[in-house]
Amino acid sequence: MAGDPYEALGLKKTASDAEIKKAYRKIAKNDHPDLNPDPAATARFKAASSAYDLLKDPEKRRRFDAGEIDDQGQEKPQRRYYREHAEAADNPYSRSYGFEGDPDLSDVFSDLFGRRGAAGSGFGDGGFGSYRSQGYENPRDFHVRGQDYRFNLEIDFMTAAKGGKTRISLPEGGDLDVTIPKGVRDGQTIRLKGKGGAGMGQGGPGDAYLTISIAPHPDFQRDGNNIHLGLPITIYEAALGGKVRVPTIDGTVNLTIPAGSNTGRKLRLKGRGINGGDQTVELKVVMPPKVDDDLTEFMEKWRKDHSYDPRSELKAEV
Repeated sequence: MAGDPYEALGLKKTASDAEIKKAYRKIAKNDHPDLNPDPAATARFKAASSAYDLLKDPEKRRRFDAGEIDDQGQEKPQRRYYREHAEAADNPYSRSYGFEGDPDLSDVFSDLFGRRGAAGSGFGDGGFGSYRSQGYENPRDFHVRGQDYRFNLEIDFMTAAKGGKTRISLPEGGDLDVTIPKGVRDGQTIRLKGKGGAGMGQGGPGDAYLTISIAPHPDFQRDGNNIHLGLPITIYEAALGGKVRVPTIDGTVNLTIPAGSNTGRKLRLKGRGINGGDQTVELKVVMPPKVDDDLTEFMEKWRKDHSYDPRSELKAEV
């Protein structure tokens, strides 16, 4: 977050704690990336989440209002500490999206598939320092949740549509097999619970978050759960009609072309999209690769008695 956290929530500096929570809930319900894929909504959500993470803590809010800390809380990104340490007045804590430790907000996100989380925590010069400096005589008494891992993962169109498996390499070495759910969307984040870094003491492991990008397909285009396909047809199929084989994400099917079809006509294959969606087939009449003498002679004879003007309905002057 960069800027005024009150502005990110649409509030004045005099806002109460209840007003801050209410403003954040409203933005989260409207702009969470798993509910609204618009990049602008994602940016608003991240800004509001970081703002709420700062302002929900009375001490941090007081220090920000007093100019003692900046809008980022003087903390390093991508670190998150166990709650009892994160809320200590003398400990910095990292940005999250604001709902991880707030039971009053958990219902907003409980049914989201691609829940976002904060980064995990470390233990070193940039984190807590030594366990003795934190008042612990034994390192086993020090409990820290493991670091969250984040990956950008590109998958092919068919894997996104039908689901599948892939493998990613982990930072500390080794591989992780990942199941891609059927119908995953471009930009969606998949949470793999417990697949992040190891925790310390009784702190559990972090999670892994995979942000999905989908490679384009040469023939299919996707609109939600619907599939669009441009289908070339011959001039005689357009004129006479007939049955043709059409590819779908589940294999080829027969499609009836009505006689007299034009380029741009759309036909629907019900249920042939993703998760019950449809497939739209848009026809495109294609001339043969070479217009030979037979076709030329036929068209010249046909034109004499069947001439027509396809541009007669144009509104502009021609």
